[in-house]
Amino acid sequence: MAKPLALAISLCLVLLNVLFQRGCLAARPQFESSQQNACQICELQAREPDIRIDCEAGRIESWDHYRNDFQCAGIAAQRVTIEPNGLHLPSYTHSPQLMYIVKGWGVMMTALPGCPETFELSQGSQQGQEGQSYEELERRQKVRFIGEGDIVVIPSGIVHWVHNNGDTSLVAVILLDTSNHLNQLDRNPRRFYLAGNPEDEFNQQQGEGISEQRRHSGQGSNNNNIFAGFNTSLLADALNVDIETARKIQGQNVETRSQIVRVEGKLVFLHPPIRSHAQETQQGQQEQQGQQGYENGLEETLCNIALKEYLGDPRRADIYTPQAGRINVLNSNDMPILRHLSLSAETGFLYNNAIYSPHWNLFAHEVFYVIRGSARVQVVNDKGEAVLDDEVREGQLFIVPQNHGVLQKAVDNQGFEYIAFKTQDNAVINTMAGRTSVLRALPEDVLANAYQISREEARLLKYNRQETVVLSSSSSS
Repeated sequence: MAKPLALAISLCLVLLNVLFQRGCLAARPQFESSQQNACQICELQAREPDIRIDCEAGRIESWDHYRNDFQCAGIAAQRVTIEPNGLHLPSYTHSPQLMYIVKGWGVMMTALPGCPETFELSQGSQQGQEGQSYEELERRQKVRFIGEGDIVVIPSGIVHWVHNNGDTSLVAVILLDTSNHLNQLDRNPRRFYLAGNPEDEFNQQQGEGISEQRRHSGQGSNNNNIFAGFNTSLLADALNVDIETARKIQGQNVETRSQIVRVEGKLVFLHPPIRSHAQETQQGQQEQQGQQGYENGLEETLCNIALKEYLGDPRRADIYTPQAGRINVLNSNDMPILRHLSLSAETGFLYNNAIYSPHWNLFAHEVFYVIRGSARVQVVNDKGEAVLDDEVREGQLFIVPQNHGVLQKAVDNQGFEYIAFKTQDNAVINTMAGRTSVLRALPEDVLANAYQISREEARLLKYNRQETVVLSSSSSS
């Protein structure tokens, strides 16, 4: 009797274990529970940045990532302004980034690990040990030119720097996908600097709109670069430099040195010939064609993979309505690296009174930043409540959670221009008006009975709009 009883007890324990792990009794991990609670959104707002850090040659502005809509989407956002001859010091983050250049011009480099140097710069002739003359070469990876309308993909952990070599300020808006599967830390955004004594960009105790959660988080605002934590002597030994040089690398020679510094003189570097955006786009397409079919790991294609795309080109519009405007889409079909990062983006320009068809995102949250102009925006939740109903304007950012309905109408004489980041590499929308909408797909009888309208009204509802996504001003208005 002992053996059957023991077997029965064992089976019961196994069953309970399965129920707790897989069934309705299972407890969700704490971070998943908090994320779902954050997505119970009763109100959304279009906001300007909450946090501002003034630097020697620019400023860094961040949105409060502790707000419910940011927690729901699992993202953080920044706007970086670099003054002429300013240098945003080398840094990296623990989550993937998408950087869109709103205005200005500059140069940028991403230091890809394990990739060979591709450019060499002669430093002049020197005498070797045998008395032979040789050329000392500075070896580095490729420096890219960036300008208004460019979008740059920066994988997690990749060091990058940006220099403004133009005569006007360079402004970039940045999305950090802190909930990305490549981030093994928590959802608090972090930026690791390799130089300077940077201030905390995400947890400054200033601004009227700062959430109470962050006020009491106890996180400080003064940081050092990542080299500062090492023992000075060990660091000098590892880098094969003297102690004084190691102290300078650690930032011990100055009390504060902000994230964006002014370059003394002119920043000298070797670069490929300057080409037009059209030429760079053609080369990028050729590079991407050679990358199709590579699925054996990101490291095999990272050294040659395209990280920049000119998304602001009106000639490459994916959706265009002559009377209403255009939309440019960037997904993993255009840039294969987005498939690994599970991110995509789109830019749009709507003429005054034009409408972006009411729609919802099937698989992604969407983060809008207003580049120019203004628009009336409404976002509706599953209860049929308008959680956002406001006029959004230049410099503001707002989030549209997954499956929430959104409707936008340009209300400015200069139109409405935006950049939208999406948390899926091939995000799909379902429109509620237009030739490819869900209303066009439903039978007339279904519409007539669902809305208690006549068949003639149902027919007009289906066929009144011939555009797809960007809609011209309605005759009813």
